[in-house]
Amino acid sequence: MQKEIFEVPVVSEAIRNQGVPLSPVVRAGGFVFVSGLPPVDPETGRFFGGDIARQTELSLENVKRALESAGSSLEKVVKATVFITNAAHFETVNEVYRRFFPHDPPARSFIAMSSWPAAFDIEIECIALA
Repeated sequence: MQKEIFEVPVVSEAIRNQGVPLSPVVRAGGFVFVSGLPPVDPETGRFFGGDIARQTELSLENVKRALESAGSSLEKVVKATVFITNAAHFETVNEVYRRFFPHDPPARSFIAMSSWPAAFDIEIECIALA
């Protein structure tokens, strides 16, 4: 079994520009693994801070693009993890999340943590079928 690394437009470059040693998406063994992806604005290539609903939307859009670049999709996600700086955003995140997973949502963890070295409040990672 070998792993394949995929380029995710805008997101891969934003991560490289930060000097972070990770691959946004890897396919191996019939699965696609998406790293925790922050709210990178596809127009500017910069991290988006501020409104948590928009941050959640951008993170999920980035997850969707990562999955598609590896030949998968949101419909094939079996497990997602949401990392958030404030658990009080739970309902807002759920409102946005429901739009991306309207039917048979994947297993999910919601983890409150302190912060990142950039000005955003959420990252979302997942595992999907290839």
